[in-house]
Amino acid sequence: MKKTFVLSHPKIKYARLIESAKSDAKKYVRRERNKQLPNGADYWDFDCKYGNTEQEAKVIHLSEINKCIDEAEKLQLESFYLEILVKAATRERSEDSDSDWDM
Repeated sequence: MKKTFVLSHPKIKYARLIESAKSDAKKYVRRERNKQLPNGADYWDFDCKYGNTEQEAKVIHLSEINKCIDEAEKLQLESFYLEILVKAATRERSEDSDSDWDM
């Protein structure tokens, strides 16, 4: 999902537009996580970016999306850019974790 959220509308209040943006992000992540994983993958990983514009977007963690949207609300921004890209990933096993379970 690559989207610029516009936070101005003649009939919809600002707080409702903020909640709608949060809901869209959560809905997208939930929809992607429910898809079947390809063979050899353990989980879905997400690459996220947030910024006032697409050119200013910085890499953020998935858990920081709501904080960034709340920050946009505090600053009363007219719009912001949010990018969430999904990719299949595998967990890397470390040498130390295997020895703990062999006791």
